[in-house]
Amino acid sequence: MARNHWVLLCLALCNAAGLGSSTFKFASYYSDHMVLQQGAQGAIVWGTASHLREKVQLYLNGHTVGDGTHTFNSSGVITWMAKVSVTGSDYGPYTIAAKSSEGTITLHDVMFGDVWVCSGQSNMEFTMGGLVNSSAEYVEASNYSNIRIFKSQHAQSSVELHDFSVALVTPWSVPTRANLGRFSAVCWLFGKRLSSQFKYPIGLVESNWGGTKIEWWSSTSALSKCPTHGKRAIQNSDLWNAMMSPLTRNTIYGAIWYQGESNAGAYELYSCQFPAMIKDWRQKFSVNSLHTTSMEFPFGFVQLAPHRNGSEVKSIPSLRWAQTAGYGTVPNAKMPNTFMSVTLDLPDFNSPYGSIHPRFKHDVAARLALSALGVAYHRSGLEFQGPFPSEYRLTGHSLNIEYNQGRAPITVFANASNFEVCCSATKCDKNFGNWKPAPMTSHHISSVTLNTSQCGQVAVSAVRYAWRESPCLLKRCEVYGRDTELPGPPFYHSFH
Repeated sequence: MARNHWVLLCLALCNAAGLGSSTFKFASYYSDHMVLQQGAQGAIVWGTASHLREKVQLYLNGHTVGDGTHTFNSSGVITWMAKVSVTGSDYGPYTIAAKSSEGTITLHDVMFGDVWVCSGQSNMEFTMGGLVNSSAEYVEASNYSNIRIFKSQHAQSSVELHDFSVALVTPWSVPTRANLGRFSAVCWLFGKRLSSQFKYPIGLVESNWGGTKIEWWSSTSALSKCPTHGKRAIQNSDLWNAMMSPLTRNTIYGAIWYQGESNAGAYELYSCQFPAMIKDWRQKFSVNSLHTTSMEFPFGFVQLAPHRNGSEVKSIPSLRWAQTAGYGTVPNAKMPNTFMSVTLDLPDFNSPYGSIHPRFKHDVAARLALSALGVAYHRSGLEFQGPFPSEYRLTGHSLNIEYNQGRAPITVFANASNFEVCCSATKCDKNFGNWKPAPMTSHHISSVTLNTSQCGQVAVSAVRYAWRESPCLLKRCEVYGRDTELPGPPFYHSFH
């Protein structure tokens, strides 16, 4: 296939913190076995050198690419930065060499494909070793040598870094039993699904930390978009500075996120903080990578799974709602080009890692990857999300809810009682008020009808669904897509 290689030269502004001594080298992100982002927009390669105005020449499989670049001094760090692209379907392997008067540095077995960042707290950090079938996964990994993995180390910084300040847990590597055992299960299984679909290399970049809050992964500029007005929040960007900012010069395709449990106590803020963080990540990744990363790159996330059996605590369902910025489904006006894995029907109360860490990561990743095919890869005609209400009709003591404009059939399990109505003459709060169970009286191909007689002569003010921390038995919520077996997400609707 025809290939076009080119290099764009630029001055890279960077902070000295975390870069170590200024010698001729690639940034710590770059190593043998890595995946660079494919596409005509090119992928960034960068590093540091010792001498000002040092000329650096890049080679791809021994062929000169571009006219070479001189280094520039910024904040005491001499940095070079280049953009390389490969067109066509020759994904590699390639050898990339950079040459200066200090010598030649080389990367071997470099592939071109799609690069995804995987971040969040402990459910994203939950490793392959925790899966019930981990041994089988390790064996099967040999069939996925075109998936390459990278894992950063926990680190904090009070200022934004442009390179990692501590040694990596896993530099770019071909998957093996040893390195997969400490790699994110959701990240790997998501990448595996994509690899099965596209047959080209997938790069997975893991940067996460259990028990962390969204404030720690948000830059100060993102946090400034959501004034607290006295509400509880932690204005701290230490993990963004040390574990995410160092990735922003590198070209990526998209990101996936599994976080929120640590913010459940401040769910009102999350509905602002989450969209603000996503928008800020997109802006910073795009600008810092010379716009080789899209300003609208796809962003997927996992809606929180069940936790405590029988719990009526409202913070988790409210956080699930906040994860969608109050729309109930994505993509939406506040969260464009986002996709979601709904997991409210995947309880694992007997998990040896605690019920907050369910082991059903295969289902989580499968749902996330399916949504990615629809949103991130624009697969047409694909049903990639569960049923969501499109119309509500109140008649007497019954409420009819139609899903997806009647276009997609639903499957209904009537063995639970997750529909509720609020009986009030005024608007009801999502969590508090005169909420009563609304049993299902009938269902049709794309709708359900609820009995609202328990409100008596009082008006039905609102309806909600699955507004519990753990609303369903395993894969037994009320409403699923008949063709997809995807659960309908929780929702709240006010008639005021």
